Amino acid sequence: MNQYNYKGHSPLFCAMEACDTLMRKFEPEDLPPKGHFHYHQGVFLSGMEMIYRISREKKYRTYIDSWVNSLITPEGDLTGFDSDELDDVQPGVLLYRMYEETGADRYEKAIHTLMKVVKNFPKNREGGFWHKKKNREQMWLDGLYMAGPFTALYGKTFHDESCFDLCVFQALLMEEKTRDEKTGLWYHAWDSIGERPWADQSTGRSPEFWGRAMGWVPVAVLEELDCIPQAHEGYEKLKKLVINLLEALESYQDASGLWYQVIDKGQLPDNWLETSCTCLFTAAICKSVRMGFLDKRHLKTARKAFEGVIDRLAYRGEDLILGGICVGTGVGDYKHYCNRPTSENDLHGTGAFLLMCGEMEQVAEVIS
Repeated sequence: MNQYNYKGHSPLFCAMEACDTLMRKFEPEDLPPKGHFHYHQGVFLSGMEMIYRISREKKYRTYIDSWVNSLITPEGDLTGFDSDELDDVQPGVLLYRMYEETGADRYEKAIHTLMKVVKNFPKNREGGFWHKKKNREQMWLDGLYMAGPFTALYGKTFHDESCFDLCVFQALLMEEKTRDEKTGLWYHAWDSIGERPWADQSTGRSPEFWGRAMGWVPVAVLEELDCIPQAHEGYEKLKKLVINLLEALESYQDASGLWYQVIDKGQLPDNWLETSCTCLFTAAICKSVRMGFLDKRHLKTARKAFEGVIDRLAYRGEDLILGGICVGTGVGDYKHYCNRPTSENDLHGTGAFLLMCGEMEQVAEVIS
């Protein structure tokens, strides 16, 4: 079998090194923010879940399950969970395998609790979810990932087609409100009432294209399309959404293989190459090829990006070090994004890296 590797290592090897590094650093229940059912842990563990499914290394399943069980009581009540933000819905995707494997009532109850949060979450006048209850009337791209895949999995698991309708509606509304016709890129956020200082008074859009927020979009929608039946009237629309966004992004890839923190302004001072958005775009390109949405020629872009990220890796003792990760941010202007600090082995950055490696591994024979 002809397997792709770079500098002697396969994507799966790189992913397992990243998993093992963080497992040595944190006991499952200590993953930060400790005691909080939150997307920081959820993104990392979602990546680990993919690596478990590919490698069948039981230590990864045990680690994931231990974290989940540390935050769910035997009666199925979630602890450390904030129902005021979509961010705390995202780890719910981890519950479905555990429920499928065990049939335990506690996992089913927790899933239904989270779905109730989604269905009752505040919406703006056009029906789009607020990002958080404190972010009144605002839709952020990040929110598609925080609630969308969980909702699609609920629809598939419990045969609730209204969940598919909800996923399609939210994604298409976000596209309508944030997509720039000239570039094909999506602005980070939209304020339906133009209340925030960053909101354009005529469109409500934020002023910049932030990398990681845009990365969540195709990753989320592709996960939804794993669940939504092809016969659903929104399937082809979501497929087209992903294709259009990824094709638009390709023209902004730097010679290094990476993308910039502010995607379209790589030529400006203070902008910098960001690891996590690069990982998310690469994962989405590979998956789109694997699903037959994009031609195989796009794997050239993915390979260049993967190798660019791998070139950034370092070792500290036996630990794999992944740097250049934006620590996270609210919505702002160019200076705001460029002034954000970076971190090493950040959980959502590592999660994005695992998703990239997992998808690269699955197209390894094609990319060789």
